[in-house]
Amino acid sequence: MADQESGAVTGTQDKDYNLIWFVEASLSNALRMQTYIDDAERDGDGELADLFRKAQSESRKGGEVGKKLLLDRLASSAT
Repeated sequence: MADQESGAVTGTQDKDYNLIWFVEASLSNALRMQTYIDDAERDGDGELADLFRKAQSESRKGGEVGKKLLLDRLASSAT
């Protein structure tokens, strides 16, 4: 059934649902990375903390790009 869902169950088209999910997942990952950064720093592992900072930065970028796209799409559907 999942491969047949196109908004009938959720009321939201797959592509829009996927975009909303992507934004949430990206921002959630940015929050999770902060915990990992804190853990690595507490253990004195700067190399690992830097890796998690880079991952956090990329997650933030994904969230911001997704939010902009979502905002643009919502604005265009309101007109």
